[in-house]
Amino acid sequence: MHDWSEIATQITETTGQSFEPETVKAVGGGCINQTYSVANSRQQFFVKINSADKLDMFAAEAAGLQEINHSKTLRAPQPICWGQKRNNAWLVLEQLDLGARSGSNPDELGAGLAAMHRTTATQFGWSQDNTIGSTPQINTQSSNWVAFWRKHRLGFQLDLTQKNGHHGKLQQSGERLIEELDCFFTTYTPVPSLLHGDLWSGNYAFTDTGEPVLFDPAVYYGDREADLAMTELFGGFPERFYSAYQHEYPLDSGYNTRKVLYNLYHILNHLNLFGGSYRQQAEQMINVLLAEVR
Repeated sequence: MHDWSEIATQITETTGQSFEPETVKAVGGGCINQTYSVANSRQQFFVKINSADKLDMFAAEAAGLQEINHSKTLRAPQPICWGQKRNNAWLVLEQLDLGARSGSNPDELGAGLAAMHRTTATQFGWSQDNTIGSTPQINTQSSNWVAFWRKHRLGFQLDLTQKNGHHGKLQQSGERLIEELDCFFTTYTPVPSLLHGDLWSGNYAFTDTGEPVLFDPAVYYGDREADLAMTELFGGFPERFYSAYQHEYPLDSGYNTRKVLYNLYHILNHLNLFGGSYRQQAEQMINVLLAEVR
């Protein structure tokens, strides 16, 4: 059982309203953090808790949520405060009343994501590093998208697979693919769009009034195709979502090839996080991409 007094004190200091929790309910769904709904008769908050060394992860997540909200496109939970004491770090968020997806509006989600992707920066990357899952995600800014993806996305994950004992064909093919990345961008020049960064079906929902909400971001500015690609990786986004997105911001014809390139990053990350069952899928994706440059 956590000592909630430090968190309650910080909520009080941040909001300017005295907060003493009357109910604490564990909330399922996350595999990285412990999550809770903490409330009294007047206020309610969503709280993530992890080990003390995860404070930087929570601070970066809060900044990512603020970046999405500042775009005034799609909604994200407002971060309230974050801190660390003794063995624990925490992040306190606005508690949103989420409804059933059956009564939701995927068109609004698709159009909202297109609008968010029209929020652009002058460089790829972001002002700070964050995490993808629990893996560090390096966002050192660059004016060259291919160089950024080569070093800070595929290169970073391949180096990690090597350290985790995945040698041989995966490394050899992966290194060759990294050398050939320019081939996928001969007629296409991405712009630095605001990305959610970890956009699978578990990271979006709708409020009980039908408003789409994004959460658990791994924000950076990059090729918008990377966000769209991940929505296809594990499914869970209806066709109306894609139709609405395409209507607002049509995709380039080369997307169907590049989406494999972008999803390879996430499959390599899953290999690093969860083990060897993802190795064969990563090797198959690399072979599909190398076939395009032969």
